Amino acid sequence: MLTSSTIKDKARGLGFDLCGIAPAGDLPELTFFREWLERGYAGEMTYLHRSAARRADVRNVLPSARTVVVTATNYNTDRPYSTECADAGRAHVARYAWGDDYHDVIGGRLDALLSWMRHEAAEPFEARAYVDTGPVQERVYAQHAGIGWIGKNTCVINPEIGSWIFLGVIICSLPLEVDLAALDRCGTCTLCLEACPTGAIVAPGVLDSNRCISYLTIELRGDIPEAMRAAIGTHIYGCDICQEVCPWNATPPRSPDRAWQPRSVWDRVDLLTLAGCTDDELADSLRGSAMRRTRVQGLRRNIDTALGNACDAETPATRRRRTDS
Repeated sequence: MLTSSTIKDKARGLGFDLCGIAPAGDLPELTFFREWLERGYAGEMTYLHRSAARRADVRNVLPSARTVVVTATNYNTDRPYSTECADAGRAHVARYAWGDDYHDVIGGRLDALLSWMRHEAAEPFEARAYVDTGPVQERVYAQHAGIGWIGKNTCVINPEIGSWIFLGVIICSLPLEVDLAALDRCGTCTLCLEACPTGAIVAPGVLDSNRCISYLTIELRGDIPEAMRAAIGTHIYGCDICQEVCPWNATPPRSPDRAWQPRSVWDRVDLLTLAGCTDDELADSLRGSAMRRTRVQGLRRNIDTALGNACDAETPATRRRRTDS
């Protein structure tokens, strides 16, 4: 018999670390998205404006929706945080992009879960599955599915495994038993706001993408604004600082999943090595990776920006570069 409990058991068997069920209703947190857009915090991500109406409620995506199955997968691996690295010549890549493309890996597991659900269900039902690809506010449903609360750094935080998690959702017409919403446990802590080098977290839980290193190095097309370049430091794809300083990530469990282990090309690599790569070599390194989103041209722009910042920092590596040139 298909129940919330059996779905959660199957999800764990497929490699998901957490699974919860949220109602497909008028959740109060869903309304802030439009205000966020109106403040201009989406930057050049115009697709968010185009899909705003659908993102306001999953029933605008699937009218028959009654519940949302939410999965979470730990991608934390056995490598130091960027804030623990003293070498300013090191190229920093967001942890989620070190291994295989999570869209493909999590998407495959979600498809397997949904296929099993259809096989086990007594009657046919409607469903849609998404992994950061659909017009869905996944974090809101994750909170209401008991996965974790939306922290001041805007990431979903689970008290046991922290915030190094990929979210996946299955919107469905099944009348499943829902979980209790997770309670906010950030308390008075403001470490993430204080640590952000660009001041992108303008208020607890409010991110201005225009100032976010992840946006500037991934979503933004064209030149990075000159006023923002120095604060990017040696980040060439994304940024994890607001997660690295979070106390809930002080001792997070590490995932043994091979899919998330860092590829050699991104494993503690230095900027000089990347700067010496040809465009073809960079293109090869992006295959099967979430980093494909930035494309070779964007990655080259980021490497050049980071290398300039490293030179200004006068690291041994950059001093050697000037000597050799």
